[in-house]
Amino acid sequence: HMVLATAPGERLMRPKFGCRIWEYIFDPMTATTMGAIEHATREALLRWEPRIDLGRVTAVPRVESGVVDVEIEYRITATNDHRNLVYPFYVIPREVR
Repeated sequence: HMVLATAPGERLMRPKFGCRIWEYIFDPMTATTMGAIEHATREALLRWEPRIDLGRVTAVPRVESGVVDVEIEYRITATNDHRNLVYPFYVIPREVR
């Protein structure tokens, strides 16, 4: 959760720590944006969370509420325990002019 909730550059002593999903907060809820969110999430977790084996990452848009549910399936390496996490990412769509 901490990796996903932190934007790169937010931590002074660890400027590269975090997840780039925050770059997409103002993007439209399109398939391209969902793919970019999935890629950014996968990239961050593979880099910053060595205690897990990452499985599936899926971005599911809920357009009416402005939320993208990032569904993450993973296995804890030490215990072989399978788990999942749904991280709600709130987007602010740009105004169409």
